[in-house]
Amino acid sequence: MRPDAELEQGRALSACGRWVGAHAALAAAERRAPLGGHDLELLARAAYMLGRDDEYAAAMERAHRAHLAAGFPRDAARCAWWIGHALLFRGEPSSARGWFARGRRLLAEEPADCLEAGWVGLADLLESVIAGDHAAAERTAARIATIGERAGDRDLMAIGLMEQGHAMVRQGRRDLGLRLVDESLVALTTGELSPMVAGIVYCNTIAFCQGALELGRAREWTAALTRWCDGQPEMVAHRGVCLVHRAQVMVLAGDWSGALDELRRLAGPFTLGVLNRRALGLAAYEEGEVHRLRGDLAAAEAAYRAASGLGHDPQPGLALARLARGDAAAAAAGIRVAVNATPVGSLRRAALLQASVEIMLAAGDGEAARAACRELAEAAERHGADALGAMAAGARGAVALAAGDAATAVAALRDARVAWEELGAPYEAACAEARAALAARALGDEDSAALGLEAARGVLASLGAASAIAWVDAARAGAPPERHGLTAREAEVLRLVASGRTNREIAASLVISERTVARHLQNIYAKLRVPSRTAATAYAFAHGLAAPGGVAWNDHDARTTDG
Repeated sequence: MRPDAELEQGRALSACGRWVGAHAALAAAERRAPLGGHDLELLARAAYMLGRDDEYAAAMERAHRAHLAAGFPRDAARCAWWIGHALLFRGEPSSARGWFARGRRLLAEEPADCLEAGWVGLADLLESVIAGDHAAAERTAARIATIGERAGDRDLMAIGLMEQGHAMVRQGRRDLGLRLVDESLVALTTGELSPMVAGIVYCNTIAFCQGALELGRAREWTAALTRWCDGQPEMVAHRGVCLVHRAQVMVLAGDWSGALDELRRLAGPFTLGVLNRRALGLAAYEEGEVHRLRGDLAAAEAAYRAASGLGHDPQPGLALARLARGDAAAAAAGIRVAVNATPVGSLRRAALLQASVEIMLAAGDGEAARAACRELAEAAERHGADALGAMAAGARGAVALAAGDAATAVAALRDARVAWEELGAPYEAACAEARAALAARALGDEDSAALGLEAARGVLASLGAASAIAWVDAARAGAPPERHGLTAREAEVLRLVASGRTNREIAASLVISERTVARHLQNIYAKLRVPSRTAATAYAFAHGLAAPGGVAWNDHDARTTDG
């Protein structure tokens, strides 16, 4: 084949997303004769889409040199940005900063608002995002979007709008920020973006929506990403990331078997490329979630350890697994460290607070549970994310139920159930329904309690949620006096201890003296063969005398996949 024929074939195959043939033809053409900078960029793109990161970076460097030799510093500067971007996500920040600096230097004599200045400016944007300076990120992203719009570069404009929207949401300006995010989706679904940028925008935004607890949007974007991936059967670069995002949506929807199937497909070619490899930690975490919810705690903890080894935070799932094992002290220590290590006001911290409420109630630290509940309510008010409202309502109900305020509890828990149902989250909705039933029972409404527990059990049985089923069965049985050898009063005292209440609070609730509470506790310790209040609380959770756990939302920050 003539060199020019191979080149034309490579260009044509690249244009229609046939990456294997495009890469082969362009590589063959380069072996016959030197390629120009733009054709080398096409070769680099094909290598990227096939998950061949080293080839991608090397081809982009050759394109950079070719543009310089041809006297095109702007094109060379744009290539410098992409090289730096690749190095940054390969874990080579110093080299990345060097390439970013070279891009800026090449544009020193060019107009400040030229198109390539927008691309090189993405380095400044990344620095602001990594530093957590969301105001600076918003300003830089807005400037980049304006440059892209003025130049007619849809790729640059979409990235600018996406990052501007993300920065606004992180600062609490949810509605306006999400409008910009949704606008970038239009450019994707209408096919206006190049394949590399489309993959980056898809995966960054889904990761952002998961972390921001905008779960409805995450589900919608994931469906769009799936369609995009299906339309490019030869693509490797974003396929593994797509599988993990699909699994996250399935976990929320209660399709736990489907989620595991998706995660098990993450092997072989779908682990090629830095973006797919970075998704492996999240994949392990999601696998742990499925095992935990099903009651296979040994498999869950192994998966969380694998996630940690791959650089992904195993909390709050690991703490909830510890709690399910009956080790409330270890659970409390783990979630406390995770919360304290996360900045106040961040969406990541908000995602930890739901688990913190439940764990602290179980560990007998009612004050910590109430503090986490208040902070979660403030986060829901500030950010307005769809799942945050459901979390806040559920936490408010759990704390109220523990405090004996059944009227407040039943209203809040029913709100939580409705919110989770609207989000298509059957497990969370069923847990809220079960807790609301207990609140109804405390108000003397046995009919509503029986119906609620029956409905919750039906959903949990369909999901295979073994631990939660056991808890609901115990609740339906009414915790008979002979259960675990405790009297009715002792079982009631144990339930209140497990909810985090002090002896004084228990005495006031049951209209008995604190001395009587202390005597009941000594009897409980003796009958259950436990040495302390913490151990008794752990026993209650391990044997169906306390509330079940929910899905543990783990923020998958955009920086862990794309840039």
